[in-house]
Formats: sequence, C-alpha cells, structure tokens
Amino acid sequence: MTDERLESLFGTSERGVLVTLKHDGRPQLSNVAHTWDAERRLIRISVTESRVKTRNLRRDPRASYYVTTPDLWAYVVAEGTAQVGPVATDPHGAVVDELVEIYRLIQGEHPDWEEFRAAMVADHRLVITLPVDRTYGWSRS
Repeated sequence: MTDERLESLFGTSERGVLVTLKHDGRPQLSNVAHTWDAERRLIRISVTESRVKTRNLRRDPRASYYVTTPDLWAYVVAEGTAQVGPVATDPHGAVVDELVEIYRLIQGEHPDWEEFRAAMVADHRLVITLPVDRTYGWSRS
C-alpha cells in the first residue's frame, strides 16, 4: 500500500494515539484528537501545558502517532519531531486563533466562541505540531 493511501487514514478519523517517550525511554501513550493536513503532511493536536505528553515532548520531541480503522483492519503510524507551541495567554491572540481552527476542523462550530477562547487561556492550552517524516502501516485493501 502506498504511503499516500496509508496516510489517507489520518483523514478518516479525528482520533488517534500520540506516543511520546518517558524519562526512562519507555513509551507514554495518550488518546487525543487531531487535524491532518495531507498537503503539508502535518498533524496538529490541542493539549494543555500540564500534561505528561507535553512535558515529554519538551524534553524529547520524538513522537509517533497511531490511527486505526473501527474494524482494526488497517492502521497507519506517523513518526516525526514534534514542535510544542507557546501556551495561550491572549483570548484573541494567534495561539487561540489556531486552537479555534483546530476545534472547528474536529468538532465544527462552538456555541460560544468567547467562552471557548477564555477557556483556552484558563486551561493553558497549546498546539503540538507533528510534521510527518515517515509513515508505516497496513491495510488489507
């Protein structure tokens, strides 16, 4: 199966598993929601500053991201070096604007965007960007 065909799985679901490395080198896995930009081969994930995955990526930015189909008959894994963005501090700043875009791509419209923007700052949210260097996986089709 071609990389392009495998990578199309990233666009079939907004859910996956982010794999980071613990201090002792063992993997730490987190279920997360993502956006996929096929043209740029880029995964984006909204997280909070206090999460273990965020601390792990600040220490060691190597990451993998796993997506499968509901029937488990296909999967794809992306590998890359994650970029941990700045923490949201301004409800109308660039970081929150990007978090709004990510939310819209995953969930659609929010009933109260001002409330959402304030929550992003209060939650100390940020964006993890994973440029995909390599993919592998399997599909029976």
